[in-house]
Amino acid sequence: MPLLTITTSADPPETRSFLAGVADRYADVMDSETRFLTVNLRRSDREDLWLGRADPEEPIVLLEADIREGRPADQRRTFALAFMQEVRDAWGVPEANMKVVFTEHEGSHLMGYDRIGGDWEP
Repeated sequence: MPLLTITTSADPPETRSFLAGVADRYADVMDSETRFLTVNLRRSDREDLWLGRADPEEPIVLLEADIREGRPADQRRTFALAFMQEVRDAWGVPEANMKVVFTEHEGSHLMGYDRIGGDWEP
């Protein structure tokens, strides 16, 4: 039951299909399903976000991915690069202005109203 939180100072014209695309990409790359996935978009003023290498005149996009532990680094990297490519293509955000952070949790730390997550298995 992953939670993907996107924080951005970009002002995308349309978000619903973008977020659905992120969910589909996650499910594909991370060998998962979309039915338990949450993708959340938070908008922030540019002056409220700082990323050391970022161009101060361009928007920033941060992705915090809370996921079940167990996926190898190359699988996480593949998703991170795919996400950043989608952001660059859809919103025009420069590469230097994006960052992805993964936090891994035991399956039992991820809960819905009807279930407790289990361990991830490939």
